[in-house]
Amino acid sequence: MSGILFVISAPSGTGKTTVARRVQQRVEGLDWSVSFTTREPREGEVDGREYRFVGPQEFSEMEAAGAFLECADVFGHRYGTGLAQTREKLAQGRDLLLEIDVQGAAQIRNGPIEAVSVMILPPDFATLEARLTGRGSEAADQRAGRLAKARTEAEEYRHFNYMVVNADLEPAVEQVASIVRAERRRVERCGAAAQAILDDFPHPA
Repeated sequence: MSGILFVISAPSGTGKTTVARRVQQRVEGLDWSVSFTTREPREGEVDGREYRFVGPQEFSEMEAAGAFLECADVFGHRYGTGLAQTREKLAQGRDLLLEIDVQGAAQIRNGPIEAVSVMILPPDFATLEARLTGRGSEAADQRAGRLAKARTEAEEYRHFNYMVVNADLEPAVEQVASIVRAERRRVERCGAAAQAILDDFPHPA
């Protein structure tokens, strides 16, 4: 059976990366989808683990060759999800967790691979602002740009399958993990297992 693609998205600064990483660690058999990006690595990031870091020219060549399931320009940098890599993992029956921006999630929604999408929202604007400020990885003008775009991104929740509020990390992680577990138990994904059980039953006379 094909694996499931789980997409987690959120306004920048909501904590989607932290939530997604905790979910991936908590739920067995959930692989991390490693996206391509043209931005520089942040402190602690390793090429091939958080992202595959490539130059702008290489990224453009990959885009022209149709190598991406989705790609987007996000605050001056480019991000993309490898189409062949995603198909290969899913064909192996592996479930994938993809953490991307709202633009990318919209492309996947209209793309060739079905996905289960989860929007993560902050409890309020003040919390979002505090988290972005506390991150300390960007200049003030970049931070202001992210905050200005936050409402537009948050309004996209209507197009997602699920919505989780990240007011406190642990409950948010468990809610997303519960979504993954529940989706795995949907009848259309468990038909083979159910049929194997039924085949063990004696047929009625």
